Amino acid sequence: MDRLNLLKNISEVNGIPGFESEVRELIKGYVGSKCEIETDNLGSLVCRKAGQSDGPKIMIPAHMDEIGFMVHVITDDGFIKFIPLGGWWDQVLLGQRVQIRTSEGLVSGVIGSKPPHILKDEDKNKVVKKDTMFIDVGASSKQQVIEELHIRPGDPIFPVSQFEVMGNGRVVAGKAWDDRAGCAALIELLDRLENQTHPNTLYAVATVQEEVGLRGARTSTHVVQPDIGIALDVGIAGDVPGVTPEESPLKLGAGPVMYVADGSAIAHFGLRRFVIEVAEELNIPLQFAALLGGGTDAGEMHLFGAGVPSLTLGVPVRYIHTHTDYMHLDDYDNLVKLLEGIVQRLDWDAVREIKKW
Repeated sequence: MDRLNLLKNISEVNGIPGFESEVRELIKGYVGSKCEIETDNLGSLVCRKAGQSDGPKIMIPAHMDEIGFMVHVITDDGFIKFIPLGGWWDQVLLGQRVQIRTSEGLVSGVIGSKPPHILKDEDKNKVVKKDTMFIDVGASSKQQVIEELHIRPGDPIFPVSQFEVMGNGRVVAGKAWDDRAGCAALIELLDRLENQTHPNTLYAVATVQEEVGLRGARTSTHVVQPDIGIALDVGIAGDVPGVTPEESPLKLGAGPVMYVADGSAIAHFGLRRFVIEVAEELNIPLQFAALLGGGTDAGEMHLFGAGVPSLTLGVPVRYIHTHTDYMHLDDYDNLVKLLEGIVQRLDWDAVREIKKW
């Protein structure tokens, strides 16, 4: 499989919460011949890769949605007022390009605000808030926006950013590594396992609407009813100026990430020990982090039924929830390798041992 082409395609495709269909179709194109596919009623993609018929059910979800916006109000003079879908920091928005999906196709625009050159001195140092921003699509009236550009309230708005391999050849830039990195890892995992046996049934799940409340994880977990859950997401890289190890110890190139805790779940102790042992056996470096201000799909998986031992793995990423993120290829490759090793080892004996803790 051409890894760089996969990463480019999975990063550049558009898919915000509630509008993930393009991502879903892209993933189906990669994995359709490697597993049995079904879709839940919210649009999450469930890919079943059979192993031993009586083996445990292993669910590995990664969310398809990226943060974005939705058309809210069209002003009389043809500007778009928008609402965020997911967590945007106001300071990363101004001057960025976006695309609006309409019934007739994509319309390009740029996020603007009142120019600083005409602001009062006391206002120039204030952060511009999202609710004062607008999207300029080059129109001159509300009528033109509606009748010629076919833009309507409720239309999704996507960030625009191109994939690029950075100068050192190991860092890749693109939008939506949160969590298209996890989606790509699932695709590569299924590719590696295509002609392998494993002592379980693997459910690789591409979930919807994670960024607005882990919604797809809840519905797809009901479809799978797993015995073990391993969510895929990203960690916040702290190897930039001004960040202390206490704020984030994660570094690009230092290995995949395990969340010991986040705002939605605490890593199951027995499963944590199992994953650490697999990483050590395969000589895969592993980083650890906590993110108490956010959650992952594990937050829904671990609460299903009588409870599902769960945790979250991923890769460290710089500049998440912006138009352009950085990811290191070594971390991504080691995540895929780790997932393959986990799936190859998760039989009923391993699950029973995990559940003792």
